[in-house]
Amino acid sequence: MKWWWIVVFLIVGLWFVRLVLPSQLDDVSPGIFCEEKLLNRADVYFVIPKFEGVEIEREWCEEVLKMEKDIGLHGVYHTYEEFGVYRDEEYFREGVDIFERCFGYTPKRFKPGQLKWSKENNWIKDKVEVDLFWNQVFHKVYHCGDTGKFPNWLIRVF
Repeated sequence: MKWWWIVVFLIVGLWFVRLVLPSQLDDVSPGIFCEEKLLNRADVYFVIPKFEGVEIEREWCEEVLKMEKDIGLHGVYHTYEEFGVYRDEEYFREGVDIFERCFGYTPKRFKPGQLKWSKENNWIKDKVEVDLFWNQVFHKVYHCGDTGKFPNWLIRVF
């Protein structure tokens, strides 16, 4: 078998995996515009609890809950490389508390903004499931505001 057949097989296999696994939507926040078609397309929302210093509010969370999607925590403030440095439990707990007050339950999943992660934050993995690089490889991950590394149209195709 020639090497290029292996490459083609791996690409088609990855395409199929991304097709069948739940799609995700990052940067869900009342402070970031999100197209309705993206909200409808995604199976999992990753919500920013305090974007630009403004906490998510119960009324907004009730609308999100009506969408009947799985919801995870996406950073606390979603600042640049927010979890690329050590964050203590008090910092992380702020985001969890806001999420709990708004949605009525504790998040089971967490994804740091820009996927920046310091190993000093591995203690968070004892509290919730943490999605990092490989999650993005194996799932279609769209972004509200179309601000991801790859544009949403490309994510949809591949």
